[in-house]
Amino acid sequence: MTVALFVFYLLAGVCIAAAVMVVSARNPVHSVLFLILAFFNAAGMFVLAGAEFLAMVLVVVYVGAVAVLFLFVVMMLDIDLTAMREGFLKFLPVGALIGLVLLVELFLVFGTLSVGTAAPIAAAVPVPEGMSNTEALGGVLYTEYFFAFQLAGIILLVAIIGAITLTLRDRGPVKRQDIGRQVHRERPAAVQLRKVDSGKGIG
Repeated sequence: MTVALFVFYLLAGVCIAAAVMVVSARNPVHSVLFLILAFFNAAGMFVLAGAEFLAMVLVVVYVGAVAVLFLFVVMMLDIDLTAMREGFLKFLPVGALIGLVLLVELFLVFGTLSVGTAAPIAAAVPVPEGMSNTEALGGVLYTEYFFAFQLAGIILLVAIIGAITLTLRDRGPVKRQDIGRQVHRERPAAVQLRKVDSGKGIG
């Protein structure tokens, strides 16, 4: 067994174990931490496959932004773990049915696999000489898939605007800043001089 194969099996095993703990951990904070661990191991497997750009994106975007955001949201929410455990038995039959269907699908998928000497080997697309993986990927994205790439960006922009619109609601008597009123305010309306006698306060 080569070193690369050993590292792959190690990363894959830890990634699968972390993914199982994400859905089985009782504490939501622990689930997010196991999710971050799974992301790091998946990034390591991308590096072994020669896709260092995808590994960097996985660490920077998902670990550095999405997973940390999930962690902050979970920590800020007032989650009643007792109420969550009480509703577990109510949804147990539906969850067991879905799990059984997924298990049958996995058996059907793995049952059709065959390994032999005549099996075709899936070769990766060769990277041109003198060009890094990141540069080659950027060239493909901004030439052949330019419109699809821009469309994905527009969809994400619409999703961000929609999330801000849904969360921006009126929360009662909140003092808001009026820039125009502040700029056009005159001195008599802002400053009031009062003469206070010695030893007396302002009534």
